[in-house]
Amino acid sequence: MKEIQEFQGERLTPLSEYYENSIEGPQRVDIGTFRFKATGLVKNALLLTYDEVISKYPAVQKVVRLDCVEGWSVTILWEGILLKDLLQEAAVKPQAQTVIIHCADGYTTSLPLEYVMNNPVLLAHKMNGLTIPPERGFPFHLVAVGKWGYKWARWVTGIELSGDTHYKGYWEQRGYAVNGDLDKEFFEL
Repeated sequence: MKEIQEFQGERLTPLSEYYENSIEGPQRVDIGTFRFKATGLVKNALLLTYDEVISKYPAVQKVVRLDCVEGWSVTILWEGILLKDLLQEAAVKPQAQTVIIHCADGYTTSLPLEYVMNNPVLLAHKMNGLTIPPERGFPFHLVAVGKWGYKWARWVTGIELSGDTHYKGYWEQRGYAVNGDLDKEFFEL
């Protein structure tokens, strides 16, 4: 399959122009043993294969621009599932406030549960019509609309529901804003 260069009249950024700026370098996830986990404050913990994640929930396509704090951006056609669909199956407990995202390289970040439930946050498995390549985040890349790029986790292996509204992932522990909103400063003073 060929990479899509334009979608509904909008020019897309080629995947070759998506910067590689990960902490540990591209991860290689063995899809044969991979299991996506949804744990923590849920009534139904989930353990799903890659194929189960992409086939069990309705597919969504959306063009979204990722803005990195380093000053670059990319506009990509993302395809995946709405994270809230997966959370509905997991049956989130009332005391949950935060969705912690876990990645293959040990990277973590978090999003408020309310934000995830009220926005089209995707767990993407395709970029510009192609399965996400390992260097871009295979098996899953989080698409966090309205958030700075450090909230857009790559190589996502699972989520954990927590009551901790102040959880600090990798960059947040280094002074980046916990909320990560594009319309606010990304570094907390």
